Amino acid sequence: MTGGFPLAVYVHWPFCLRKCPYCDFNSHVADAVDHRRWRRALGAELEHFAAETRDRPLASLFFGGGTPSLMEAETVADLIARARALWPSPAPDEVEITLEANPGTVDRARFQAFREAGVTRLSLGVQALDEAALGLLGRIHGVAEALAAVEAARHVFPRLSLDLIYARPGQTDASWREELARVLDLAPDHLSLYQLTIEPGTAFHRVHAPPGEDEAARLFETTQDMTAAAGLPAYEISNHARPGRECRHNLAYWRGCDYVGVGPGAHGRITGRHGVDAVRQRRAPGRWLAEVEAEGHATRERETLSPGDRAVELLLMGLRLTEGVARDRFRRQCGMELEDVLAPGAAQALADHVSLDGTGLRTTPAGRLTLNEVLRQLLHGCPA
Repeated sequence: MTGGFPLAVYVHWPFCLRKCPYCDFNSHVADAVDHRRWRRALGAELEHFAAETRDRPLASLFFGGGTPSLMEAETVADLIARARALWPSPAPDEVEITLEANPGTVDRARFQAFREAGVTRLSLGVQALDEAALGLLGRIHGVAEALAAVEAARHVFPRLSLDLIYARPGQTDASWREELARVLDLAPDHLSLYQLTIEPGTAFHRVHAPPGEDEAARLFETTQDMTAAAGLPAYEISNHARPGRECRHNLAYWRGCDYVGVGPGAHGRITGRHGVDAVRQRRAPGRWLAEVEAEGHATRERETLSPGDRAVELLLMGLRLTEGVARDRFRRQCGMELEDVLAPGAAQALADHVSLDGTGLRTTPAGRLTLNEVLRQLLHGCPA
């Protein structure tokens, strides 16, 4: 059932030098990290999941976090080599290997070490090109460090992506236009541009309110217009790329492909004999490490998704993409037709926001602007 279909692999490194006040990811500040123990444990979970997916060709490997640029290059090299040994692997330049980096934790020599370890794509967390904003966001780097990191990375890695956060407290459309123009002048081939979300449980939640809907919509439209004009149109709500430079690993998520997740709190989707299993690893780093050392893995939850739940998940992820949800792929992945999942008449009623035809379902620009509401109406009372 799964032989031949490519597999994406995600490795979670949970440690940071400092917890950003807006962050609700599974990231932790640690006084000391035993890199050898973590290297062995992450490798053990790779081996655990490879036992049931060994016939799958490796399509991508993504080191996320946390701050993966705090990993020793030796650990990155070991895990890349192990993944290539565990799964069928095409030529080195055909496997996308991404590592997320914080500009405050890297320099040219460290970049070079990661490149020699096998990393082909760097995702650099610039987050802002404004000193006050970087301070507000709790970042450990300044604008000069961010620019230096961009300059160093472009000479080392074949592919470079920059992450930024906008719709920050006090940010205006004019100031974002100026900042985004400066970002585009750096000539990246990929941008991840996220509107700041104020998540419960974060330090930001206690002191900041999200922007109003009209303000957020204006900033979103500015972002779409400027990136498209610069040759980096949106291929997903928050991601923009030059043609052919899209993130293959994240496309696997949005297209509903299988992926393995190792490390604390990592998620996975693995197709087996009875359907697609949703897998989640134990979240707390200490407990995760102890369980892996004792059992070879630290899977906390694993359940087979019902066809209906799987169908809804495919829509929630796929409609984030400009390309939308392909009808043939949807049918193959959940055994249902799009019309089986959509609320009766919803697509017709939302004709200005979605397009449903023989090839699939996709959102219009207006639909992507209000995606949460569009999804609510498409799925409200749906038969699945």
